Amino acid sequence: MGKTHERIEGRLRTFIEQQPLFFTATAPLSADGTINLSPKGLRGSWAVLDAHTVAYLDFAGSNAETIAHLRENGRITLMWCAFEGPPNIVRVHGRGEPVFRDDARWRELTGHFPDIDPTVHGLRAIIVVRAELIRDTCGYAVPFMSYDADRDLHGRRFAREDDASLSDYFAGKDHVAHSIDGLPGLPLPLPPTPAS
Repeated sequence: MGKTHERIEGRLRTFIEQQPLFFTATAPLSADGTINLSPKGLRGSWAVLDAHTVAYLDFAGSNAETIAHLRENGRITLMWCAFEGPPNIVRVHGRGEPVFRDDARWRELTGHFPDIDPTVHGLRAIIVVRAELIRDTCGYAVPFMSYDADRDLHGRRFAREDDASLSDYFAGKDHVAHSIDGLPGLPLPLPPTPAS
């Protein structure tokens, strides 16, 4: 029932771009390290860059496990599943990297997300994933659930922060500069947000 795809295009691309939610999974190399699984929402915060590359905006939060794992080993799986319409699950297994504000690619990458204002969410990195394996499966057991709207809490919370206060917020969290397992996470202090 599963199928492997060479490229993210056509139906797969449309499916990915229309979902209101997806999940990321990463892990450290250590056999007893903490596996991380995170939901990602906020419509417009992910994009298919080309037939083998996807990216998403990494916003302010109280940890940085994905960033730490990607900095250590690059392994990541992204998963989208249909909660409405025909059943489907799409997984992109690949290698990812966090692109930080002081990277020369920052401005170009932010241009792929025209439908969201990242300034109110404390954008700290852009995660870029190069697909190594693209699969979709049936999703017959995924329940029907309706999407009503994005929550506005994240934007309301972080819109009041500037670069300095956001950097201070991250410095006060136990698992932002370093992961739960002590791996380097988000580099602090944050570089300034590049001008548009």
